Amino acid sequence: MNYTSELVDSIEASASVTASQKAREMKAAGIDVISLAAGEPDFPTPPHVIAAAKAAMDSGQTTYTDVRGTVALREAIIRKFARDNGLQFSLDEIMVGPGAKSLIATVLMASVNPGDEIIIPAPSWVSYADIAKLVGGVPVAVETRAEYGLKLDAASLEAAITAKSRWLLLNSPGNPTGSVYSKEELVALGQVIARHPQLMVLSDEIYEYLVFDQTPFVSFLEAAPQLRDRVVTLNGASKGYAMTGWRIGYSAAPAALTKGMAKVAGQMVGSSCSVSQAAAIAALDGEQGYLAERASDYQQRRDRVLEHIASIPGLTAIPPQGAFYIYINCAGILGRTTAAGVTLASDSDVVNYLLEDAAVVTVTGAAYGLSPYFRISIASSTAQLDEACRRIAMSVETLR
Repeated sequence: MNYTSELVDSIEASASVTASQKAREMKAAGIDVISLAAGEPDFPTPPHVIAAAKAAMDSGQTTYTDVRGTVALREAIIRKFARDNGLQFSLDEIMVGPGAKSLIATVLMASVNPGDEIIIPAPSWVSYADIAKLVGGVPVAVETRAEYGLKLDAASLEAAITAKSRWLLLNSPGNPTGSVYSKEELVALGQVIARHPQLMVLSDEIYEYLVFDQTPFVSFLEAAPQLRDRVVTLNGASKGYAMTGWRIGYSAAPAALTKGMAKVAGQMVGSSCSVSQAAAIAALDGEQGYLAERASDYQQRRDRVLEHIASIPGLTAIPPQGAFYIYINCAGILGRTTAAGVTLASDSDVVNYLLEDAAVVTVTGAAYGLSPYFRISIASSTAQLDEACRRIAMSVETLR
């Protein structure tokens, strides 16, 4: 008996989640494995955020909330957008969900009709395309170029748009590349989008606070304010505030779309955790200085890992401007043979080889829609990153 639908059978399990689970299983089996797969900060949730959660529990804030989020949290989100991005929103435009991922699904489920096309620059986060399929959409991958920093350019976007185009999913800083769009680049994309009134933009800005080299972060709507009624700005507490397990994401969208999203969420997930919402208020309204300090720490790790990668023949990487990933081009080692006689024909082969030979867990570039690459996360200690890079170098060195 086949217990799953054709739709479910058509999608893939999250490659990054699968890789992280593999690492946990290897560790449980006593294997000295280093996982560079997880997209999760290795910093702790700030103490004042934890204190706010405890206070919320002590005061009885342990019941269901409005499916859109508490008024107090939505007001804090409004203040955040005004403070950090110069954007003004009203309460009926703000939605809170149990993680940014759930809100992406909610947005698309509320707005996509069967056959609508969803434009996704490649490489992209592993879940975009499969979420698009789950809601009846058609993911349209647009390959980006290394010479443009693996970012979508205006000409490529124009060429991808059809009468069926419904959404552009844009991610800056990006996963898996760490690419950050400049204001000029966003303006150019906005000009293209303005010519196609059927096209909307979901701007995933979850890594907003993780930018390097004094690169300015620009929200898409800051660069293209003329598209205000066609943009959903997505963010959350997970990455910058190190609150992945608290599961709080939020969006700002046209009020009519937010109303539709609330209908979907009301039937699918209900409200977000009340205690987590209280914690998120403390994160958004509290001290923000540590965010830059943590970004600086990630930048130092990035520089260290890039030095390691540059010393390994056959591997190259474009320095990421943000997030905590490095997308490594492995074309230079394809076609080479392992000591066991296996020829590396793809980035999947490379990832499997590094797992078996070096006990280092990475994620294949194929999962993100652009090969031959593999992604590593630098959200690990310097000692672990150094050791992982040493192991990778040794494994590459033994290839024939």
